Amino acid sequence: MTRDAMPWPAHGGQAAPLLARYALPADHPLLDFSANLNPLGPPAWVPARLAATSPGLARYPAPDYRSAREAIAREAGVTVEQVLLTNGGAEAIFLVAAAHAGGRALIAQPTFTEYARACRAFGLTIEDYPLAPADFSLDPERLGASLAPGTLLWLCRPNNPTATLVSRDAVERLLTLAAASDCRVVVDEAFIDFVTPPEESLAPLLGRFDNLILLRSLTKLYALPGLRVGYLLASESLVHQFHVRQPPWSVNHLAAELVAPLVDDSVFLARTRQWLAEEQPRLQAGLVATGLEVIPSRTNFFLVRPGAESEKTAGQSQLDMMGEPGTGRREGRAATETLFERLLRSGILARHTHGFPGLDGGWLRLALRDRSDNDRLLAALAEGESS
Repeated sequence: MTRDAMPWPAHGGQAAPLLARYALPADHPLLDFSANLNPLGPPAWVPARLAATSPGLARYPAPDYRSAREAIAREAGVTVEQVLLTNGGAEAIFLVAAAHAGGRALIAQPTFTEYARACRAFGLTIEDYPLAPADFSLDPERLGASLAPGTLLWLCRPNNPTATLVSRDAVERLLTLAAASDCRVVVDEAFIDFVTPPEESLAPLLGRFDNLILLRSLTKLYALPGLRVGYLLASESLVHQFHVRQPPWSVNHLAAELVAPLVDDSVFLARTRQWLAEEQPRLQAGLVATGLEVIPSRTNFFLVRPGAESEKTAGQSQLDMMGEPGTGRREGRAATETLFERLLRSGILARHTHGFPGLDGGWLRLALRDRSDNDRLLAALAEGESS
């Protein structure tokens, strides 16, 4: 199979097909900048806790996951009946789509591709709402005007892969506009714990807006993607609608038993925020200094592309957003793929953006890692600039 015929992986953290794409050996050493995980984690106490709870593997988990939900409710300031524990954020996404099967969805793009995948799985009619092409910002009034009655609106906050953040005020305005049209708003906050500076929680808005659905993940902050644990916050009636569609015991015993100690670990959260405060602005400045175009980030990853992109290409993004790529866009994508390959051969795995509407391979996403790894990334970029 030729390189062009090989499919691009749908998610980050998938080195094997990319190494094969570029005819590199399977053991080619790589630093993974494609998965947005906390480089500090998992917390040091996790292995001992898993060992201590392993005898419970001989029993079914408690079907209501009461202790885990109580811990989340305390942290979020909601009732336990407003919490649904899920098998990672992905299950929460699919449960929301299942509860709105056959309806209409509006997705602010570019964003996480699983929203569209879940909506397609349950027969929702999907319409894409393009974010502003220059900075991927969102105008709540303009978006609100696009809401037909009964629409399910999907937002990602901070947005993956653009690393931009819709303000709490903008979300509140959208909720008001959506309520007037009998629309529900899903806000996926899988990366909210990485926002710099820390952002005020949307959870208090659940007391005022019964059309708000919040999705959260514990796997990103605590670097535990293999455990698959997340949760959903909404009104009690909505949580019930999602729960009746959830398979029994969808969250395993080990994951459920980790929830309470994870959300109570304020020391680990403080360490994470210290790392973010030091490394996030440093790497952002370093990326800009290498000549890359960098979308200002509010979280633990960056959307970048080669700085040689012409103004014409950038201005053409809106016209090309949902149609066939234009000439400038194809040229920009080629430059980005050249950069991707160069980094891969230098031992850096970036996240491609093929499959994201409006990006279509023209950008790369780079995760924030520890200082040593970030310096290696900057060195690899600088080496390419000088060669």
